[in-house]
Amino acid sequence: MTDLLTAIILGIVEGVTEFLPVSSTGHLVLATELLGFRAADWAVFNIAIQPGAILAIVVLYWRTFMAVLMGLVKREPNSVAFVRNLLIAFLPAAVLGFAFNDKIETLLESAQVVAWALIAGGVAILIVERLARTQNVGGIAGVSAGQSIKIGLVQCIAMIPGVSRSGATIMGAMSLGIDRRTAAEFSFFLALPTLTGATVLQLAKHHDQITAGGMKLMAVGFVVSFLVALAVVKGFMALVTRHGFAPFAWYRIVAGAAALILLNR
Repeated sequence: MTDLLTAIILGIVEGVTEFLPVSSTGHLVLATELLGFRAADWAVFNIAIQPGAILAIVVLYWRTFMAVLMGLVKREPNSVAFVRNLLIAFLPAAVLGFAFNDKIETLLESAQVVAWALIAGGVAILIVERLARTQNVGGIAGVSAGQSIKIGLVQCIAMIPGVSRSGATIMGAMSLGIDRRTAAEFSFFLALPTLTGATVLQLAKHHDQITAGGMKLMAVGFVVSFLVALAVVKGFMALVTRHGFAPFAWYRIVAGAAALILLNR
């Protein structure tokens, strides 16, 4: 298989999974291994294409971003609370990600860790879906500062590949009583500083390993992940509204079990 085709496949995987509670990083690690490559060799590429999926959120929610920016200029309380909550939730990941970057990179090389984390995360989603008592909080601005820091702390669990950043933040928010839609959108918007920070850190750390050919492959993966994420996010919100997160939980359990079988053949 050519590197170009691999880049396209991984871009599709990133676009499909980044905002679903199924772990995009975990799927990228598994996909790389199952395609016959060492996950470590594609680790920087897998992180570098994440901004493509992030850009999809900016495009899909551009009206929200414009409204928040205009509100900040006018110092409207809702806009200030919106930005405050995202920054507070981002801080734990920023601190821990910088402090334990090398250990996190080691985990990214383990497909076995990913498979077990997929299963454990699926079980956790089923438990939260069954037990959580949520209510409409009126959007991200309606989330309290205390809830935001707790969501940020839960997000840090996703530094273990296979846990899922979006899954951790969504389930963490729901366990705090926040409604599904707000929890999902909080996860979407929190991805912007979190994934951008992770990408910048990795590219700065490994810039000497990036070749001209590697940059071209990253550009392909970026574009593919952007286009795929555009389609996936809308469908995701419609599915969650009607069926909740249980379908993703069962998918995680089946996918994790299948990965263990394939990896141990």
